[in-house]
Amino acid sequence: MDFLIDFAIRLVSQFQSPALAFLIGGMLVAALGSKLQIPTAIYQFAVFMLLMRIGISGGMEIKEANLVDMLFPALITVIIGVTIVVIGVFFFSRIKSIKREDGIATAGLFGAVSASTLAASMSILEEKEIAFEAWAPALYPFMDIPALILAIVLANLYLSKKEENKDKEKSDITAWSITKESLQSSALSALLLGMALGLFANTGKVFDGFYDPLFKGLLSILMLTMGMEAYARLKELRHVGHWFAFYAFFAPIIHGLIAFGLGYIAHITVGFSPGGVIILSILAASSSDVSGPPTLRAGIPSANPSCYIGSSTSIGTPVAIAICIPLFIALSEVVFK
Repeated sequence: MDFLIDFAIRLVSQFQSPALAFLIGGMLVAALGSKLQIPTAIYQFAVFMLLMRIGISGGMEIKEANLVDMLFPALITVIIGVTIVVIGVFFFSRIKSIKREDGIATAGLFGAVSASTLAASMSILEEKEIAFEAWAPALYPFMDIPALILAIVLANLYLSKKEENKDKEKSDITAWSITKESLQSSALSALLLGMALGLFANTGKVFDGFYDPLFKGLLSILMLTMGMEAYARLKELRHVGHWFAFYAFFAPIIHGLIAFGLGYIAHITVGFSPGGVIILSILAASSSDVSGPPTLRAGIPSANPSCYIGSSTSIGTPVAIAICIPLFIALSEVVFK
């Protein structure tokens, strides 16, 4: 009993983070019918700056890191991304009222990674002075790309077997085209560019004088915007069934717990830090908000975006940020004490 009380106190204390407050504030503002809007250009700039900051920091750290230490966590990350999609596809395949491609697309989006959730988790860990490997965010594409590829391949295999698709032109979607499109997305492009600059250029001064000081302020804008959008997307989700809402609420927690368990194995075997385990868990708990939707729109055009985007934005992302980040920080404080 003392363990549960201690864990509950630790969990509740995590909700004092400014990032979570801005997310909840955005949802409340939208619920009250406010006309407040954040211009799209400002939102896109905030995402770009956050990812550049994450990438540059990771690149500078990789200079000093032992790349061998990254191999096992990277392998685990790939396994997690694939596992999430398999679990999601199996879940939705049991529900006959849901179109198979809608379920597969939703599973793919939840297997992919949210750049904003990653940024929020890093900010909260830094606030609480929880150390993690700066290259941990570089695990992003190792989960994101395999999940999207697997989801699109499974969807196209299913659609190719349907009677009404026999006479249609074969899709030219390939693993390479999906990988290329994912790498060229705004989120991964900014992250990888920042990593390259941090790795090969002397970016210490521009990082300390420009990117790092703006990080938390821009993150607050991003969280406020996402809170307002999350509430707006709830209306879409009401029209596509309660099973998506059920999945969107519980999936981030389950996915994060799977990643936490595998991350703990990496901690024991190769010394992966507790902070790194938290980052890995949040990557698994998140669902893509930048690179995933356009990739899935192109790869599975027959899937209903209201299903997978509505599930992710209105429920999945708020759960990942407001519940999973505090949950895994609190869990790590107990497990790694």
